[in-house]
Amino acid sequence: MDNQTLPGLHVAVLLTDGFEQVEFTEPRSALEQHGAIIKIVSSNRGKVKGVHHDQPGDDFNVDATFDDADPMDFDAVLLPGGKENGDRIRGIEAAQRFLQRIDEDGKPIAAICHGSWLLASAGLVQGRTLTSWPSLQNDIRSAGGNWVDEEVVVDGNLVTSRKPDDIPAFNEKLVEVFSWRMNANPGVQTERASAGPSS
Repeated sequence: MDNQTLPGLHVAVLLTDGFEQVEFTEPRSALEQHGAIIKIVSSNRGKVKGVHHDQPGDDFNVDATFDDADPMDFDAVLLPGGKENGDRIRGIEAAQRFLQRIDEDGKPIAAICHGSWLLASAGLVQGRTLTSWPSLQNDIRSAGGNWVDEEVVVDGNLVTSRKPDDIPAFNEKLVEVFSWRMNANPGVQTERASAGPSS
């Protein structure tokens, strides 16, 4: 069976140090299995460090910075959680602007756990229904969002989940929504199958 439902789809993963590693690696694996191309975008070039709850995780190479990366080079965004990462990235204006451009174009955004903090800080939750790590619910409601306690929520181009336990449902929905993006924009895979994002 051909599982290449996302051939050539370029996905930006917005990260800083302290991201919950499994919330990056498992969705990345699911997306790559379907043919997507994953690029890490962060504050600085070099590496970003994951965590396993409160324990140090692994280092991952950064492909581009928030200032360098062009949202037009990407078809979707993944926002892993991790409290340290989520708290830091929501205050980075370049990350907010990147996400705003993605949303303006109607491109899919998938956020899990503390990843939804950046959605709120970027002004992208007003009038939207979403979920997150439960401690973020007041921030999301204050930003005009409708917070619900469900394992995965899809509202238009947004896919959100609460925590690592929700990853299987999160992965299923993000592949489904990202696939919808491919079908709605059939030129994506042919235009980008052999070309990477510009640096």
